[in-house]
Amino acid sequence: PLVSAWSIDLMGQLSSKYAGRHGVPHASSLNELLQLWMSCGATRTLMEIYAQCLSAMISSCPDACVDALLDTSGQHSPHFDWVVAHIGGTFPGTIISRVLSCGLKDFCVHGNSSSFSSSSCAVPPDSLFPGCPDKRVPKIGSVVGILGHLVARHSASIKQELLRMFHESLCPVQAGDGAQASATQKATVPFLLQLAAMSPTLLGTVSPELIDSLTPLVLNQLRQHFTGTPREEAENLVSLIVHLICQTGSGAHRILQFLVNTAMPASVIMAPSPGREPVHESAREACDRIVQLLLLNLQKLVHNRSPGYGPTGLSGPMCHGEPCGRPVPFLDGLRPHVDDMCSEALRLERKRHVWLHQLLALLAVYHGASCATDCLCHMLSQARSQEELGLAVQLHNALAPSMRGLLPATVGKCLARVHSASMSDRQIARLLGNLALVVQWERGRAEVEGRGEGGGRRGERGEEVGPCQSGSGLAQAVTAHLRDLSRLLLHPDPEVCESACLLLSVSPVPRSAGPAELSGAVRAAAGLFFLLLHRRRRESALGHCLNLLTGLGSVSPAALKAVLQHLVRAALHGANRGLFGGGEAENSSPGMDPGLLGPADTHSSLLDVNLKFGTAVNFAGSIWAVFHAGVIGRGLKAAHKGTGLESEAGDEAYNVYRLINLAVRCSSNVRVQGENRGESPGLESDQPQPIDPEAAKMVAVVLVETLCPDVTNSELSWPPEEHSKNTVERDIQIRKRFEENPLLFDLLHLVALGRPALCYCSVLLRGLLATLMAHWEASRDSVTSASPWHLRASCQLIACMGQGQLLPPALSNMHEIFHKLTPFEVHLLLLSVWEYLRDKGPMPQKFTFSPERGQFYRDFSRDGDISKYLQVLHSVLHKNIATLGYLCGRFQV
Repeated sequence: PLVSAWSIDLMGQLSSKYAGRHGVPHASSLNELLQLWMSCGATRTLMEIYAQCLSAMISSCPDACVDALLDTSGQHSPHFDWVVAHIGGTFPGTIISRVLSCGLKDFCVHGNSSSFSSSSCAVPPDSLFPGCPDKRVPKIGSVVGILGHLVARHSASIKQELLRMFHESLCPVQAGDGAQASATQKATVPFLLQLAAMSPTLLGTVSPELIDSLTPLVLNQLRQHFTGTPREEAENLVSLIVHLICQTGSGAHRILQFLVNTAMPASVIMAPSPGREPVHESAREACDRIVQLLLLNLQKLVHNRSPGYGPTGLSGPMCHGEPCGRPVPFLDGLRPHVDDMCSEALRLERKRHVWLHQLLALLAVYHGASCATDCLCHMLSQARSQEELGLAVQLHNALAPSMRGLLPATVGKCLARVHSASMSDRQIARLLGNLALVVQWERGRAEVEGRGEGGGRRGERGEEVGPCQSGSGLAQAVTAHLRDLSRLLLHPDPEVCESACLLLSVSPVPRSAGPAELSGAVRAAAGLFFLLLHRRRRESALGHCLNLLTGLGSVSPAALKAVLQHLVRAALHGANRGLFGGGEAENSSPGMDPGLLGPADTHSSLLDVNLKFGTAVNFAGSIWAVFHAGVIGRGLKAAHKGTGLESEAGDEAYNVYRLINLAVRCSSNVRVQGENRGESPGLESDQPQPIDPEAAKMVAVVLVETLCPDVTNSELSWPPEEHSKNTVERDIQIRKRFEENPLLFDLLHLVALGRPALCYCSVLLRGLLATLMAHWEASRDSVTSASPWHLRASCQLIACMGQGQLLPPALSNMHEIFHKLTPFEVHLLLLSVWEYLRDKGPMPQKFTFSPERGQFYRDFSRDGDISKYLQVLHSVLHKNIATLGYLCGRFQV
């Protein structure tokens, strides 16, 4: 003991004597000071002597050596701390506990003279955040330096010793321990808090394990431990705890969960677990106050930074430049757990979601654009109700004033996550549906403000849950990503398709969209329309698709032409014919868009297509292209069978009505009022809407291009009857297409509504009329009802030409008597129609626009006397006067 005391005292004198010399590091630089003294031979020899003495006495009487070490440390601190740190690294188990014990005793001594407490030992209130702890509390600064030096290699021992001191201080004081032991126990928790405040390293080391050890039993012990503490002392301790939490980075999320779970009010639904002691109400209230003070302190730290502080990202007053303020470790530690915090906030549990919502707003402001968009994106993809979605809207409203461009950045990140396959199909559908709902809130708010009424809808707690305060900002941000959203219209999951369609249908189509974007959107929307018909989806999904296509067609004439072209071509394709009462064709039409094929076409074999008759070799101009009836050795061609996609008769009629109604809406350039308000869009009015002649002309051109690709629009004149012999092949193909597609007659009626657009379908009308005339001429039946399709086609053809004013009323009414005539008589009547059209060709120049009626009309009085074209009709009426006499008045000029 004498040698050890001599060596340690000599090192203390040397350390103090040469502490102020030039080149000697300050006492706070413990590592540099240790390296300097250990490079000196004399001090290194003294250190080795003391270490040998301590190793020899460690098992028998270590107290003598350690007491001498600590006494010398008290005399020459802080210049002597390098010796204690080196010895502690050699004998950690002994030195760590002794250093802490010595620091606690010194803390009690200095605390007695303060105004913090006149009877207990604690830290003075004005030294909770000491600017120079070495002057205020001499020993605690040395303890912090020594433990900070040892924590790199002996963190487990330090952690174990600190937790031991904490739990021992909560144990009841024995009767014979005296007042000093009680005072020491009272001062232990403030001492440990002061250590953590002065050393962030020690705070990060012990905080995770400390949180795990704070069970309800320990919390109740803490409550009893500080019962009777003066209010001022308690407030100082709470302030110190809040400060320490703000400075804690590692384990920040665990600390937050502990605080929120403990501060949550007791539930009357869920009883506490059996065998587990419940948290006392006063402890819960104390934790509630800590949470509130923590949020207040974080708010001051975040918003009191200089205006240039913040991560780069959005152009805002707090979102440019490099960080120049003090960082907040607690918020840094919460950054990786933003998604978990958003999910917990959406649970809407009493106070929990309010606290977490405030904390998420602070996190977003502190970390900038990246964190803000992450929060909004996660909440939008996880919200399952309007109340939950309202939290995302409130968060945006809180962040929007300080972050310009937040909505476009959020939408962009959401779509980036969608296309990166990091979200499930259900989450994608929920995200798109929530975005659509917010856009509808925006539109509803705009309408209410336009009427001068009050604000938005309110939730259960009276807070406004929608809509956004950014006007139409979200709708504009959505339409800026028209290309990305259009790709989702043909997503394999039906719910994703319908949600994407809903979002696009409630958002205005940008007028500045390029041709490529519009073309892709039109193609995908038209494909979705037919997929919905195949799937027989609910009415609302079809209504949204109709609204989307109508909106796309209203952007420009080119977009309208693209919509009509895709609709007509896809409707006439073999995979979709069954929807409208037609049969599947033997081979697909040339030039079909693969994106509009039905479900059955996606698995077609290229080899099977190439093996089909007429695919590889063009037999045009030969009899085999017209009269191909089968393959030698295999018999006649089999009748067309259904593909399994045909609907029932009622569904077919409904599908036809849907398609024609869509074409009428697009052609009329009229958006249905009340769309997306729970009504059935597209079925509001039975009155025929006015058809734009240019749109009807587009439909006519598409029909001609689809059925007769080799015909130009210049073939409008009607040739003599003999000329039909040169177009037999083409006429038969036209007749076959009409027979396979009953929808073609409905499309012709649609074209006829937009006079004079039907003139551009002359080649189709000629081909169909020629084949019908040939059929009735060759028919040997006594009644026309023996050929039902030809009778129906003849009636619809004449009615269509009458509706388009290609025929005068006297000739256009003749289809009313076809069912009561013989086939040859029908042939004679159709021949008179041919002669009229040949002499009075269906030319657009013969139509005049009427401003009063708002449409074109044809004045048949300019064509001269038409009685010669009615002679055959009058003869047929005279022959059948017994049955048709009452109709003679309808066929007079």
